[in-house]
Amino acid sequence: MRKKTKRTAWLIVGFIGLLLLAGAAFAGLSPQFGGTPTRAEKARYARSGHYSKGKFQNQMPTALMTGSSMAQVLWEFVFKKTPGKNPPGPLPMRLLDSLSITQKTPELLRVTWFGHSASLLEIGGQNILLDPMLGQEMGPLSWVTPKRYNPRVPIFAAQLPPLAAVLISHDHYDHLDYETIRQLRTKTRLFIVPLGIAAHLRAWGVDTARIRELDWNDSVQVAGLTIVSTPARHFSGRGLTNRNATSWSSWVVKSATRRAFYSGDGGYGPHFAAIGRQHGPFDLALLECGQYDPHWADIHMRPEQSVQAARDVRAAVMLPVHWGAFTEANHPWDEPVKRATAEAARLGQPITTPELGQPVTLDGRPLPQARWWE
Repeated sequence: MRKKTKRTAWLIVGFIGLLLLAGAAFAGLSPQFGGTPTRAEKARYARSGHYSKGKFQNQMPTALMTGSSMAQVLWEFVFKKTPGKNPPGPLPMRLLDSLSITQKTPELLRVTWFGHSASLLEIGGQNILLDPMLGQEMGPLSWVTPKRYNPRVPIFAAQLPPLAAVLISHDHYDHLDYETIRQLRTKTRLFIVPLGIAAHLRAWGVDTARIRELDWNDSVQVAGLTIVSTPARHFSGRGLTNRNATSWSSWVVKSATRRAFYSGDGGYGPHFAAIGRQHGPFDLALLECGQYDPHWADIHMRPEQSVQAARDVRAAVMLPVHWGAFTEANHPWDEPVKRATAEAARLGQPITTPELGQPVTLDGRPLPQARWWE
């Protein structure tokens, strides 16, 4: 009986796999799939030093799956019962007043987290939007992707004021959202992206003049800010056939007086300390903290590693992101922030834990630290 049950379960997993393959074929015809770099662009990428045979690479050996197979991961995600995997209802959220965003001085450093990794950074008198996944569903196949915990985000893309830049860390659907980009095409001065992602933006109607592709350690000046692409340890792809065809980055944003760091997605590594030595110290670091699993330990950090990364980059304040919106791993939805705050307390790392949509102003006043998830 036990063997029969197991065989039935594997048949179900196989059927789901076939559905995903069919879905991937459909996604390849969808505009959300994005574009493909030109031959000339690929030749330019080959000069980057971390691109070979049509694939981008990490600075150190990095396994996508650590000691397991994709089938095993799929099996556990579908059938493993994880208590508290999803919150019991919508999370506390504050709607963001778009008029308040326009009221700033060049000295102001303020950040508003929208859930997952999407955040608005106000620095040097400018608005910088990070990984704006502001939609409810990921990609063209909403029936196979996680649903957002809340029925809306603190502010819709159309309500945002003009943006000096949108920074994209990599092209996964939970960071690069087709519908959001379409709404931001004309209100964003520059889309600053890793190598390869310009092809996606062009396919979605973004004017080439508004796109800047940066290799690791490249920088660009925009509206008095210096924005630097720095290494990350991750992977990319929006389908089954373009794995690692585009690059991935973390980001440094500098004004005349303030500095901020955004990790993007990725595993822990010595690149954080290198970034801290070259570009730190930082007033603020937004660090990936969530959607981790032993099955993919090289490409997502555990919360304790996220706190150590904040120490490595020399961050005065850490804001944990990449949680609080979607369930993409087999851990309780609030475990990342619980573990991160505990480790931050142990190491003496200042940390802020705002509600969704709650602005955090770094001006010496007490930081939002309420344990609202409880």
